[in-house]
Amino acid sequence: MAEEEKILKEAKKLPWEDRLAHKNWKVRNEANVDLAFVCDSITDPKDPRLRDFGHLFRKTVADSNAPVQEKALEALVAFLKAADADAGRYAKEVCDAIAAKCLTGRPKTVQKAQDALLLWVELEAVDVFLDTLEKAIKNKVAKAVVPAVDVMFLALSEFGSKIIPPKRILKMLPELFDHQDQNVRASAKGVTIELCRWIGKDPVKSILFEKMRDTMKKELEAELANVSGGAKPSRKIRSEQDKEPEAEACSDVVGNGPTEEPVADAPQEIDEYDLMDPVDILTPLEKSGFWEGVKATKWLERKEAVAELTKLASTKKIAPGDFSEICRTLKKLITDVNLAVAVEAIQAIGNLARGLRTHFSASSRFMLPVLLEKLKEKKPTVAEALTQTLQAMYKAGCLSLVDIIEDVKTAVKNKVPLVRSLTLNWLTFCLETSNKALILKAHKEYVPLCMECLNDGTPDVRDAAFSALAAIAKSVGMRPLERSLEKLDDVRRKKLSEMIASSGGESASTSSVTVQSSVGGTATVNSEAPVVRKSAASMLSGKRPALSAPASKKAGTAKTGGNKKDAAARNESSKTVEPPEDVEPAEMGLEEIENRLGSLVKTETISQLKSSVWKERLEATLSLKEEIEGLQELDKSVEILVRLLCAVPGWNDKNVQVQQQVIEIITFISSTAAKFPKKCVVLCITGASERVADIKTRASAMKCLTAFCEAVGPGFVFERLYKIMNGHKNPKVLSEGLLWMVSAVDDFGVSLLKLKDLIDFCKDVGLQSSAAATRNATIKLLGALHKFVGPDIKGFLNDVKPALISALDTEYEKNPFEGTVAPKRVVKTSVSTPTSGGGLDSLPREDISGKITPELVKGFESPDWKMRLESIEAVNKILEEANKRIQPTGTGELFGGLRGRLLDSNKNLVMQTLTTIGGVASAMGPTVEKASKGILSDVLKCLGDNKKHMRECTLAALDLWLGAVHLDKMIPYVIIALTDGKMGAEGRKDLFDWLTKQLAGLSDFVDAIHLLKPASTAMTDKSADVRKAAEGCISEIVRVSGQETLEKNIKNIQGPALALVLEKVRPGFVQEPFESSKATAGPVSKGVSKVSKSTSNGTLKQGNRSRALPTKGSRPDQITSVHDIAIQSQSLLNTKDSNKEDRERLVVRRIKFEELRPEQIQDLENDMMKYFREDLQKRLMSPDFKKQVDGLEILQKALPSLSKDIIEVLDILLRWFVLQLCKSNTTCLLKVLEFLPELFNTLKDEEYCLTEAEAAIFLPCLAEKLGHNIEKVREKMRELMKQIIQAYSVAKTYPYILEGLRSKNNRTRIECTDLIGYLLETCGTEISGLLKYLNMVASLTAERDGELRKAALNTMATGYKILGDDIWRYVGKLTEAQKSMLDDRFKWKVKEMEKRREGRPGDARAALRRSVRDNGPEVAEQSGDVSQTVPGPLFSRQNYGISEQIPERNPVPRTITGVNGPADWNEALDIIMFGSPEQSVEGMKVVCHELAQASNDPEESAIDELVKDADGLVSCLANKVAKTFDVSLKGASSRSCKYVLNTLMQTFQNKKLAHAVKEGTLESLITELLLWLLDERVPRMEDGSQLLKALNVLMLKILDNADRTSSFVVLISLLHPLDPSRWPSPATAEVYAVRNQKFSDLVVKCLIKLTKLLQSTIYEVELDRLLQSIHVYLQELGMEEIRRRAGADDKPLRMVKTVLHELVKLRGAAIKGHLSLIPIDMRPQPIILAYIDLNLETLAAARMLTSTGPVGQTHWTDSTANNPSPPANSADVQLKQELGAIFKKIGDKQTSTIGLYDLYHITKSYPKVDIFSQLQNASEAFRTYIRDGLAQVEKNAAAGRTPSSLPLSTPPPSSLSLPSPDIPSLDVKPLMNPKSDSYADDMRGSNINPGTLDAIRERMRTMQLATSGNVESVSKPLMPTSDNVPMDEQNIPPSQMGAETPHPHPQQVVLPMDEKALSGLQARMERLKGGSLEHM
Repeated sequence: MAEEEKILKEAKKLPWEDRLAHKNWKVRNEANVDLAFVCDSITDPKDPRLRDFGHLFRKTVADSNAPVQEKALEALVAFLKAADADAGRYAKEVCDAIAAKCLTGRPKTVQKAQDALLLWVELEAVDVFLDTLEKAIKNKVAKAVVPAVDVMFLALSEFGSKIIPPKRILKMLPELFDHQDQNVRASAKGVTIELCRWIGKDPVKSILFEKMRDTMKKELEAELANVSGGAKPSRKIRSEQDKEPEAEACSDVVGNGPTEEPVADAPQEIDEYDLMDPVDILTPLEKSGFWEGVKATKWLERKEAVAELTKLASTKKIAPGDFSEICRTLKKLITDVNLAVAVEAIQAIGNLARGLRTHFSASSRFMLPVLLEKLKEKKPTVAEALTQTLQAMYKAGCLSLVDIIEDVKTAVKNKVPLVRSLTLNWLTFCLETSNKALILKAHKEYVPLCMECLNDGTPDVRDAAFSALAAIAKSVGMRPLERSLEKLDDVRRKKLSEMIASSGGESASTSSVTVQSSVGGTATVNSEAPVVRKSAASMLSGKRPALSAPASKKAGTAKTGGNKKDAAARNESSKTVEPPEDVEPAEMGLEEIENRLGSLVKTETISQLKSSVWKERLEATLSLKEEIEGLQELDKSVEILVRLLCAVPGWNDKNVQVQQQVIEIITFISSTAAKFPKKCVVLCITGASERVADIKTRASAMKCLTAFCEAVGPGFVFERLYKIMNGHKNPKVLSEGLLWMVSAVDDFGVSLLKLKDLIDFCKDVGLQSSAAATRNATIKLLGALHKFVGPDIKGFLNDVKPALISALDTEYEKNPFEGTVAPKRVVKTSVSTPTSGGGLDSLPREDISGKITPELVKGFESPDWKMRLESIEAVNKILEEANKRIQPTGTGELFGGLRGRLLDSNKNLVMQTLTTIGGVASAMGPTVEKASKGILSDVLKCLGDNKKHMRECTLAALDLWLGAVHLDKMIPYVIIALTDGKMGAEGRKDLFDWLTKQLAGLSDFVDAIHLLKPASTAMTDKSADVRKAAEGCISEIVRVSGQETLEKNIKNIQGPALALVLEKVRPGFVQEPFESSKATAGPVSKGVSKVSKSTSNGTLKQGNRSRALPTKGSRPDQITSVHDIAIQSQSLLNTKDSNKEDRERLVVRRIKFEELRPEQIQDLENDMMKYFREDLQKRLMSPDFKKQVDGLEILQKALPSLSKDIIEVLDILLRWFVLQLCKSNTTCLLKVLEFLPELFNTLKDEEYCLTEAEAAIFLPCLAEKLGHNIEKVREKMRELMKQIIQAYSVAKTYPYILEGLRSKNNRTRIECTDLIGYLLETCGTEISGLLKYLNMVASLTAERDGELRKAALNTMATGYKILGDDIWRYVGKLTEAQKSMLDDRFKWKVKEMEKRREGRPGDARAALRRSVRDNGPEVAEQSGDVSQTVPGPLFSRQNYGISEQIPERNPVPRTITGVNGPADWNEALDIIMFGSPEQSVEGMKVVCHELAQASNDPEESAIDELVKDADGLVSCLANKVAKTFDVSLKGASSRSCKYVLNTLMQTFQNKKLAHAVKEGTLESLITELLLWLLDERVPRMEDGSQLLKALNVLMLKILDNADRTSSFVVLISLLHPLDPSRWPSPATAEVYAVRNQKFSDLVVKCLIKLTKLLQSTIYEVELDRLLQSIHVYLQELGMEEIRRRAGADDKPLRMVKTVLHELVKLRGAAIKGHLSLIPIDMRPQPIILAYIDLNLETLAAARMLTSTGPVGQTHWTDSTANNPSPPANSADVQLKQELGAIFKKIGDKQTSTIGLYDLYHITKSYPKVDIFSQLQNASEAFRTYIRDGLAQVEKNAAAGRTPSSLPLSTPPPSSLSLPSPDIPSLDVKPLMNPKSDSYADDMRGSNINPGTLDAIRERMRTMQLATSGNVESVSKPLMPTSDNVPMDEQNIPPSQMGAETPHPHPQQVVLPMDEKALSGLQARMERLKGGSLEHM
């Protein structure tokens, strides 16, 4: 033994390979044990040791020693449990070894081998596993085959068909059916049965039964009778297991949703087609002589050849190939003269369709017309073959309803009735076998078709049409047929209704859902998991496999505890989280119970409860009941009393009376106790549920259960009852328990129930029960649920048997959905995780985020369309599995992927995506609106597709979306889609029709008003269909919006839509035309439509003219009738009822000309009949041009006297003129052009200007017709246009002329180009703003037409004359040739100007601008250089608005610029300065554009050019702020306010521009901004909150980038109260006081922000000016006021002291060198001096002084006191000391930047000093840092980021520390005194000694002399300005706000300055100035 132990001990030192291969079996055994232990201890699957172990098992599992082999398998199992999928690399070798060596061993060895193989499956080595089994089942030893089949069975049973592909197993089984060993055959049968549970019986039978013997078939048939589907996997692969902890963690954290187990993948009914192997039939067909046979002349040979094809094609799955030639041949054979051949060919086509399915789609569509035509054959064999083939083609998916539309339309119009009737019968079959979505897409095509066939003369056709309509109604309901039914007569309508009713139309939705589920598989997820079976043969017991209870895998304690914890966390009233309640009762004996009871219950009572005599027990229970009712503190004894009753007499007492008493006692306890523990419910619920099954105790037991629900909540009780009722032997427990649940649901509702568990229990247990009573009770329970949750519950019961569904529907009708209903009973205490509150959305929704895998999302972007399609179908499958109810969690990537597929190049995929998006929306419910990330806009874009099927899919998706969210959420997206220019006319029409349909179902919908504007725009669409659809939509909008809403929004409507709306809002607005319109409307419209066909002289055909005569008895014009005389006595124009404004609002404002449409001409005719005298109207509208000329002459004569009336109907006249300009009759046209100038002259005399509507009527046509082919006409039109420009305005006429440049007529383009030159020359570019469109004219120089090029060059030359070389800025991108042409023309223009002595190009423009800037607008206007009709930017501010003298309705326009805005920066500044708020917006646009471009210039040259205008721009904008806000407060748009603030923001974003703003400008701007920030009216403005935010951000930007000195000075000056006149609105004195207080607070906050940054920005501040502003502020207050405010804790004074304190702290004694602007010799002395000394001494005492740089900073330390006599006379030594201090400062991180700036100033002040000689002992890194830092500082200084006015460096005034008895100083309180109030600074003037101030004055004067060498140091004080932004006042710590202003007292002495030191300092400065300082 000792030797063996030694061997074992030595072996442990060996490597694993040697130990596992050792010759001693014990060593190998122990090695395997150790290996298993090591693997068990590994927790990380990525542990490197696992990789070392993997290759070892190939040999160890094949060990010849059985015990060692078993241990090796144990080690392998431990290894596989610790490893992950990476271990799969070793799977093949190890699995082969197991199959070869381990499956024939001992039972335990076999079991462990099977466990190892299953673990390989768990690690996703499925293919290796199946390959191994394929080898194992071929083993000659039957003993080895059975375990292999068993492990195959176990893998399928545990992992399911999703992991184990059934196809591989189906290939293995036939070999096993014929095995000689009966155990193998039995195991094969078991696997077959298991396959049926997973993939269904039919596929298994069709594939396997033909390969079995008959006896085995019978045996399996008997076994399969008891097999049902619904299997679910009980085990998951490792990658899915890793996701489970995350899901559980999420459920624990959320806690307010139903706690559900991870949903396993639902089993699917797999199509056997997918399981079959494809068979190639093309090769054997070639060998069979098919091609020769079909060409034979004998019919029998042809038939045999086709029969061979039919036989080959009868296989279930055909391999895809090229069948095109075969199909062409079969198509010919269908029409073969021999019917036998034709029948055989038709049958062959059917077989090919079944075998190829979708691969036969193209061929099916190719042959369908011939097959339908062949239906005319009356032979039954042919008809039957055709019917079967057609049905097979559709059922196999070769055809769809959409594909066959055209062929069906053709067939039903066939002249043979038999073709029509059989085609409709086939269509009926297709409709009945199609899903609802597909029928919804196609029903619009088929319904009209069938309705037409109802009128067929053949009864069979009519009956077939009725059947087709009934099939449509059965699938999608009656709604698509409603309109069609109205057109039928009573007899047909009645027959159709009867057929629909008989076909079960009511259950259409149910049936359609059933069809879908049968195709897609069962979506139900059972909560029951199959128990693990030991062998496949065990399936042959004839019984269903046992199922576990629907309990969750976790222990009840843990789960309930978690829920309780979450519930406590959500409870608002609770302060602490309660610990989880323990619900599982511990065991407790009767003796222990008695001990715990003590004296609570009498001993005699307990003894009697134990008695065997029932009467004694009954008496004891009565006695116990009395005792319990008398207990005062029942809550403490609840559990022990319940335990007593459960023990004695117990729930199994035989006596009914005793049982009833026990139940009543427990009911009393549960209902009386304040808290009834769940433990007690667990103790009692089993007994109570069994008592419910007994009719004698049923009522009491049900009351008891109800009391339990009130105590602990129905959710807990239901959960416990599921387990009890499911496994109980007594069926009554289940049926009666379900009936009690019905009453509980009715009492408590569903808010506290886990609905999914309850529904699953009903479906899997109740409805599956063989007892009718149980099924009926379950149906009642589901009906009760329907009352609370609505029809959505049906989606969870799709896979229930049809008979049960019918019974459920009946129960649903008895319990209609009532919405959210208040429960009748309530729970006493808070319960855990309520799942829903009832209502439509109360059913559980599944979280599908785990199923949205990266692979799925990646599949959406795959280049392979099949992969993309698979991803889309996978989403549909996920929805089905989730019962079409999902949560929005984690669907972001899903919507992103679907959005991308909406743009797919494959249109079929887009349609599939639309269907899927609709399904997702329907499944997600209202939350889809937020979760979808705006995908609806992309869905709507699909309506722009020109394919009808695509648009139908989109509308179907919209219907589903609307089912999920309300229409008001979709309106914004719909509006965008309607205004999208890319959407075609058909898409807009469909969308309007869809909106009309949805609005028709609403009675009141105010949000519909938003659709009115896009609908009114669509009324002017070119497409008549769009206009018609929009008209219908507007009618619905008007109906649902309400009159009040319409009247508010009617101002936004223009065009024809206005008439529709006004008809509703103002009844009677649309008047009937005169009777004479009936006589003239028709001929006129016809005549107009035939204008192009008229003769050369403009007259129409004689026939038309004769019909156009106004009256039957009229004579020629020369003879005047009595009727005409009566008419001529009337007024020529009747304007009494004219409503010009309403007519103008109907006008569509278009710049581009469009020919008049017939309906517009009809409207013109109606208007002329209303307002023109009858004879005049007839003449003007006559088709005879001579009569039109006569009518014009009548008008021309009456023009002077009818000017007012003509103005009233001017729009009608202009429309008539447009009509005439479009005709080709020259005589009439010349008369029109003769009349128009007179008309416009009359308008000018009346001071009338065209309105925008009138211009939009006439000017587009005139501009287009300028290029008439007759020169005389062109001249007249040109002069007319110039006249209109004078009367109307350049700005408003110019767009129409520009549009003429785009005309297709070259003459028009030439004329418009010349007109632009005319405008430039006569009106000037400063006003019209035409410059940015000169590039359009310049581009015409490239045209082929020489005249057009010449006109363009002339116009550009005119522009050059005015602009000079600036014109090159506006010509755009030109070729070199174009530029050369322009350059030549410009040179010619210069010479021409020199000849005429007109000066240089551009001089006139420059002179005009100088006139505007220097003399103001009045002088410029008087100069006559500016057109009077277009005042432009010279519009003075006093003339803002419209003059009262101008006519009220049509004022002469006075605009600042043209519609195209200012041309350049200077013009923009003029507009901003002088224009109104709205007009100045155009100028601000130009300014912002220029600023943006200048900011992007890397060289900053553009910014430098703009700097000079920065102050003027900001000043102008500051003035604009008040104007724009005032105008907006009066109700105008806030657009101008936003532009002003945005322009200011753009300006202050650039530091150079911000620094260029002067102090006065900054004051006015900051004051204005702060005032509007405080104005309480701003939030009530349009976009008020946005304006406030913009004001805040702008103020912050000003503080950041404006000059720091100016900002400080302005803000300090604004600390004074504002004058009341500065406030925007007047108020009382009290209100002004409050306002000033708020204003001061804002200013203080701004100062806080600036002060906080002083340490880093002090060199940007001119300290002299800042100190001067502080001095002015303190002097204006005076000592008395300072004293008073200090006591009142005044914020402004406190802030000033804070600023001064911070300055002193940062600069130290050097601060006294910055008093040059303070008159220190004034009497009494300035207050600021005392405060500076105060701060110096206090900070010195506290050692808080910051050492300063080149200004002679002093380090207030003890060393100065100990060294009273420094060498002040030595400048070199002092400079060395100063440099040393600077280097020390650079070495400190906090002061390194300040030190570098100080050193930079030293180098500039003393350029001869070599500072690096002082750093010889420093490291190279430090020297490099200083060198780089100085370079950076110099760069900053060059960029203007360092102030140029920093004072020169001076030596430290160390002599300030010397005592001087002659100069007493102020006393200060100790700074560090914690009790002192730093804000209560108090300067008592009476305590200040004049001698002290004198001493300070002398000292400061001496310092100034020493520092600057200049005696003149006093200057006038500057008046600062203001600045503010609301910021948090607490940004500055209290230590900074509080420590800067100590209290002055006159007893303490300031350390004085030594006169010798000052003399030495002065001498040093003199030497420095003389440059005599030598190198140190």
